[in-house]
Amino acid sequence: MQIHESGENYLEAILALSEKGPVRSIDVAQHLGFSKPSVSRAMSLLRENGYVVMDDIGLLTLTPSGMEVASRIYERHRLLTQWLIQLGVSPEVAAEDACKIEHDLSPETFEALKRHSQRLGQSAKAE
Repeated sequence: MQIHESGENYLEAILALSEKGPVRSIDVAQHLGFSKPSVSRAMSLLRENGYVVMDDIGLLTLTPSGMEVASRIYERHRLLTQWLIQLGVSPEVAAEDACKIEHDLSPETFEALKRHSQRLGQSAKAE
């Protein structure tokens, strides 16, 4: 099933927040700056499509398919943010711009950027 950019953002937020502990809808709303009703509706759609499960006390967990999407987007976000910072962009602007780019970048271009970043990292270690 095709997931839209907004769904990717929600899944990425759940993954990022889960690194700090259990995640509830209100945490996602605060993280993304959205209203609780908007997030509740999105979580309902993500649950219906098998990307997220919610337990009896409201904690969100990514399903394997949700984790696959979230991991892909989160990896893109982190790499693009670091790449932009290395180019001299402020961390705040780099994170905002990475969020805009991460959804539209082709897999081929992302993999090329990833390889390039890895080569740069290796050359910096060799120096």
